[in-house]
Amino acid sequence: MSRMTAARTPAPTATPPLGLRERKKLKTRLAIRDATYRLIREQGYEGTTVEQIAEAAEVSPSTVFRYFPTKEDIVLTDEYDPLMESELRARPADEPIVESLRHVLRRAVGLGFAEEPEVSRLRTKLMTEVPAVRARMLESMSVTGRIVCRVIAERTGRDPDGLEVRAFSMALIGALTETAAYWAEHDHQDDLPTLVDRTLDMLAGGFAGTEISGDTGPVMPS
Repeated sequence: MSRMTAARTPAPTATPPLGLRERKKLKTRLAIRDATYRLIREQGYEGTTVEQIAEAAEVSPSTVFRYFPTKEDIVLTDEYDPLMESELRARPADEPIVESLRHVLRRAVGLGFAEEPEVSRLRTKLMTEVPAVRARMLESMSVTGRIVCRVIAERTGRDPDGLEVRAFSMALIGALTETAAYWAEHDHQDDLPTLVDRTLDMLAGGFAGTEISGDTGPVMPS
């Protein structure tokens, strides 16, 4: 659920240590991403080319593309994304999916933002201001949504490709994406974990008690 975490969110402590090859790959990925963020801060997103990124990271342009298919992916992808599914599956099977997401996101947002708050701000700023980044983000939402679909299906015995499961999963991912956009559009003045909690509270309980509501219909069973 990359789209809300910082670039260096650490893996859970239960994860086995990486081997030498994996450590080298991770080092290269981080070097590319660090170079990208630095160049974007200095000269803007549009003024930063893959060739410049490669030179700053001391790799070839083909290496950059091997790790990140597009420049937008460098901005949006983080090391926590592949761990999201395993983290969700590690939560209690009878826990409502919204609460499972709350736990996972608190870890991702809390640890990531604590390490590199400026990166978190830059990423969400680019999401709202650069059309190419936002378009790529919307494409990638379907991947994250499928992860949530699989977890919901396992817990409820539903078809992961069923309409209700897909609609509920994408509603969750879309709402969290808009939370990140709201944070950026309001100059990052709010506390991001608090905004995430507000969003998940609304999804869990509907708009009951709010000024814009009237419909407090049922939500997807846990």
